[in-house]
Amino acid sequence: MTIHKEGRVLLIAMLLILIGINLLVYYFAGESEYALPLSISASVIIFLLVLQFFRNPKFNVNTNPKHIIAPADGKVVVIEETIEEEYLKDKRKQISIFMSPVNVHVNRNPVSGIISYFKYHPGKYLVAWHPKSSLENERTTIAVKMDTGLEVVFRQVAGAMARRIKWYVKEGDKVDQGEEFGFIKFGSRVDIYLPLDAEIKVNIGEKTKGGRTIIAEV
Repeated sequence: MTIHKEGRVLLIAMLLILIGINLLVYYFAGESEYALPLSISASVIIFLLVLQFFRNPKFNVNTNPKHIIAPADGKVVVIEETIEEEYLKDKRKQISIFMSPVNVHVNRNPVSGIISYFKYHPGKYLVAWHPKSSLENERTTIAVKMDTGLEVVFRQVAGAMARRIKWYVKEGDKVDQGEEFGFIKFGSRVDIYLPLDAEIKVNIGEKTKGGRTIIAEV
């Protein structure tokens, strides 16, 4: 387990601020028996809550070209047939994974291949489980063309709290299944659009682990 690079500056800044707050409490409430211990306890809890959000687990990815693996830790909130209107413009099976603030927020490639499409969209910050969040919220849309010619589209969607989407890929990049492609700070969602004949391996409400849980087979 390591700390993700997206959290390092924030955590250092937060640590310095919390130290400063506790020094002020010590200076101005030094005669109080409870003020400083309460302040230190609250600071430790706050820091650990933010620290766990930026954890970045290390593990071996079992790659398989027939498997679609979860792009994120979270809970499956949508499994439905829909139309992917931005790039593929055809019917697809959509799986959406909601990431709460307590989940790991590293995003991982569900398949290996070449990035055939990428676009960032500024937008609103509706709650991530809102039906319109996939079309109206700040988001990225990424398509990966596999060696078989099949294209899989997935989308990072910002939520009400998540206002910083980060991505580390661009069109033409070769990506490997399970490797990191982005990060979303605080509660958010990832949608993935699969062929209609894909065999879905998860159910609504099921929890997923990014880079490990098999969500479908093609």
